[in-house]
Amino acid sequence: MIAVFDTNVLIAAIITEGVCAKLLHRTRSREFSLVSCPFIMTEIRRILSKKFRLSRDETALAMEPIIEAIDHVIKHNVKITDICRDADDDNVLACALAAKAAYLVTGDADLLVLKNFRGVKIISPRDFEALFD
Repeated sequence: MIAVFDTNVLIAAIITEGVCAKLLHRTRSREFSLVSCPFIMTEIRRILSKKFRLSRDETALAMEPIIEAIDHVIKHNVKITDICRDADDDNVLACALAAKAAYLVTGDADLLVLKNFRGVKIISPRDFEALFD
């Protein structure tokens, strides 16, 4: 099974000790395949440095468990526009399509309201975790 985690899920996985951290552990144990793209990876680094004020070295250290968990960072040319209010969300949808993901896991209400996009199920981290019970 292939999944794409939205930026907010990956940030939560390394900042908190909740369900997102548990999902990151599952992917590091290879219970499913996690795919990402340069857009999401860049967005994580930007948020860690700007919002959480981590230094370059601290950001690199924080990224290590994410990088270990991801099976592939795919470069793609899929373009999605005007589906979500936020163009960044369209980029995340494009990543999920390019990855041929079964699931896009997100905490973003603007994405969750879609529920499904061109065959990709869009679900919360808690609902994704429930698939493993």
